[in-house]
Amino acid sequence: MDPRTRLGWIRLYQRIGDAGLVERSRHPDHSPRRKVFAAEEALILDLRRTRRLGTKRLRAELIREHVLRLSLDAIRTVLLRHGESRLARRPARSRWSKRYARPVPGERVQLDVCKIAPGLYQYTAVDDCTRWLLAVLYVRKSAANTLTFLERVRVELPFPVQRIQTDRGQEFFAYRVQDQLRAWQIKFRPIRARSPHLNGKVERAQRTVLDEFWARADLAAPDIADQLADWFEFYNTSRPHSALGGLAPAERLTMLQAIVPTAEVARRAYQPGKEWIRTQHSRRDVGPGR
Repeated sequence: MDPRTRLGWIRLYQRIGDAGLVERSRHPDHSPRRKVFAAEEALILDLRRTRRLGTKRLRAELIREHVLRLSLDAIRTVLLRHGESRLARRPARSRWSKRYARPVPGERVQLDVCKIAPGLYQYTAVDDCTRWLLAVLYVRKSAANTLTFLERVRVELPFPVQRIQTDRGQEFFAYRVQDQLRAWQIKFRPIRARSPHLNGKVERAQRTVLDEFWARADLAAPDIADQLADWFEFYNTSRPHSALGGLAPAERLTMLQAIVPTAEVARRAYQPGKEWIRTQHSRRDVGPGR
């Protein structure tokens, strides 16, 4: 035995007794150049193959779900080693399509309702500018639930809401819903019939919720509403958004904070003369106020 090794054992024995003679792991407590281990590689590959997550979303999901922090380069290295560095391309966007966004937070908020299961509906609101998301569960879609959700939209979105945009669902056209929006001095702008692309941001957000939350959620869980709330908190504050250049909605909002109007400024922009009761199948709302 090397004299230095023997001296080390003797000193350990003198310091802590018999426990000092037990073989111990030589793995360092901290390793700045730590490599990705086999179990972590398997996790990365499983997320890539089953959920088709890009590198940035993979990193965010590993942090959120598995408390595992890896660099983007480390994740890319794993994907490259296993031939998973590229996702299959999606169909090309139409040459007529054009990405757009309102310049001011709250200027237009898109709403929609998605059926998750029998007796379970998700009301969803997405801000056109920042992509800030709010999602709440109800047992059915109705005018009463629409009013409850709209109240939460007003209170929980971190900026004044100036305009609500919906599809032609009848739950949005009840007189009491429209009366309340006018009382709140919020414009109501339903899109044209059979034109879901005009409400594209909320449609896309709902697909994200289906893919990233509901695909793994237990519908029977008693705290499912709280789980959804935790998830959209993550969506708003941490999840990178490709349409925002990799920013989360909260980061985008911080960048635009200087132009967010006060509630008083938003109220002054409201023009009562351009608002009227709209009917579900009427063409009249293609005119003043659009």
